[in-house]
Amino acid sequence: MTLSNAGIKGTIFKLYVFSFLKMTLFPMAIITLFWKDHIGLSLTDILVLQGLFSLASVLMEYPSGYFSDRLGYRAALIVASLFGVTGWIFYLFADSFTSVLVAELLLGVCYAFISGSDSALLFETLQHGQREEHYARFDGRMTSWGQTGEAAGALFAGAMYAASPLIPFAVQIVVWVLALGICMTMREPPSDHSPAIQSHLAEALGVCRYAWRDNPAIRTTILFGTLLGLASFYTVWMIQPFMQQCKVPLVWFGPVWAGANLTIAACSLLSHRLQATLGLRGMTILFITLIVVAYSGLGLTAGLGSFAFYYLLTAMRGLQGPMMRHRLQQASARRNRASILSLHSLSFRVGFIASGPLIGMVADKWGLGGAFLLLAAAFAVVLPITARRFLSQAA
Repeated sequence: MTLSNAGIKGTIFKLYVFSFLKMTLFPMAIITLFWKDHIGLSLTDILVLQGLFSLASVLMEYPSGYFSDRLGYRAALIVASLFGVTGWIFYLFADSFTSVLVAELLLGVCYAFISGSDSALLFETLQHGQREEHYARFDGRMTSWGQTGEAAGALFAGAMYAASPLIPFAVQIVVWVLALGICMTMREPPSDHSPAIQSHLAEALGVCRYAWRDNPAIRTTILFGTLLGLASFYTVWMIQPFMQQCKVPLVWFGPVWAGANLTIAACSLLSHRLQATLGLRGMTILFITLIVVAYSGLGLTAGLGSFAFYYLLTAMRGLQGPMMRHRLQQASARRNRASILSLHSLSFRVGFIASGPLIGMVADKWGLGGAFLLLAAAFAVVLPITARRFLSQAA
């Protein structure tokens, strides 16, 4: 069935609302404190936990993307929402590393099914309406809605946590029930008729070969995007104990987290305009500069306002997301769009599994400052090398 203009606009608006809800994570602004003070986890435990979360995402990342390409993006988002509801329910009863791990594994599957599906549905909807050239702008808006949702949740997280550590988790269940309702009302553009598949395994492996071997533009985009993603992700789990170490008042935690997400939202909206001004090379240089300066600042200072360096990383995250996703969307087709986006997420998850626990151990042994300086040095060496390859294929 062909979507009318009203149907296209309705689907895009529902994707915005879903993005808002999926990112309205009330526990996020206090989750590290919950793990440390309520469950009793060390920073190493926390990063191992997130590594296992990433492992769950890895195991489901590509299969979920393939599922989405074959059975529909809407179906994948409905499955994701069901896992989201279940995962947050488990958190209400968590009292140990193992019980938190079960909740995180369920949420890992949830986000694996979301990964690529919402972005691919947005691109296909725009393509159906012959507006795919504006994808980066709409992607930026969708990201902005998501980060605004996370900021809204963060504003109230501290007060909820102070009243009772479990209140943010109970409210989160309601959020995902609403997300499930939104997904069930979405409409999806009709897919192209394609030849019957003799072997799904052969087809899935073929997409992997195409992305990693046959198409260097996709390969270098995934690799560079993975490093940019990791650069903005380590601090998600380290900034709260860093702020605690810097004697930042607990009541600031929610507003600081909200500010970080509003920074992502604003930069996502500006991404396509800034790229038009700076070009791809200028944007790439900007990303590297923001990362190295941010980690250097976090490593060399420990004052009340030192957390502001974290905002440089959130700005980079907002700017790079729409740009990198648009490049992958342009290089993909309907039959492999979500699969390739999932391979991008898979690369990021594997990178975090390999490096996250090591960074946690460095932080526990040498302190957060030492870990931040190590990351500054590592990214200063690795990012320019990967960026040159990325730009050579983008020319």
